[in-house]
Amino acid sequence: MGQKSVALFATCLVDLFYPQVGEATVRLLRRLGLTVTYPTDQTCCGQPLFNNGFHGEAASIARRTIALLEPAECIVVPSGSCACMLKKEYLHLFQDDPEMHQRAAGLGRKIYELSDFLVRVLGREDVGARFTGTATYHPSCHLLRGLGIADAPTRLLQRVQGLTLHELPAAENCCGFGGSFAVKFPEVSNAILQEKIRNIRATGADILVANDCGCLMHMGGGIRRTPQPIRTMHLAEILAGDGTANERQ
Repeated sequence: MGQKSVALFATCLVDLFYPQVGEATVRLLRRLGLTVTYPTDQTCCGQPLFNNGFHGEAASIARRTIALLEPAECIVVPSGSCACMLKKEYLHLFQDDPEMHQRAAGLGRKIYELSDFLVRVLGREDVGARFTGTATYHPSCHLLRGLGIADAPTRLLQRVQGLTLHELPAAENCCGFGGSFAVKFPEVSNAILQEKIRNIRATGADILVANDCGCLMHMGGGIRRTPQPIRTMHLAEILAGDGTANERQ
């Protein structure tokens, strides 16, 4: 694939809490020869409203988002959760509106989660990344179950020079975040989180990698409240590494 323009849908958590993930995504895509645009009027994709049953309000956001992103040739999302919302759940919002359903389907065909875009669209597993450390990878639920993306992230991580990847026990288990689930059911969420943290520590890795900032926020918060914190990093930050900036904590 030659030079191509992609639009970045950054997500709320990147915008508000993890801007370095958005910056890393742009650096990575530009390094691979792509032109990256950023539709500046983008907002939340509407997933929190959708998940809590406010489908009318979520549909209003979806209409606006579809209109905003429709002109783009393809849209890259550094989040399995938001990519799943844009690609699949928008269809459910408009199942009784044929015109909007068709537009949502058209948009969905142009939506790609970052690792899927790199491996399946660009055909790249080695993206020229260098990052020294020992890492383990947690697949988010929406990425793994919602989008069916299982091995693209690990294939990319395995080709990062200087990085040793350790398998995470019970990797497919949820981290306990689940958006508002962690707020509604904090005791259950924390129990799931503690099991995940024990499995992370069992790997001996010093870096925890995931593709969703919600998972990283949840697991990172739990890890920081324990002795010997482990770094939490988004896949984009690792893949954007050139061997000179591994100092982020």
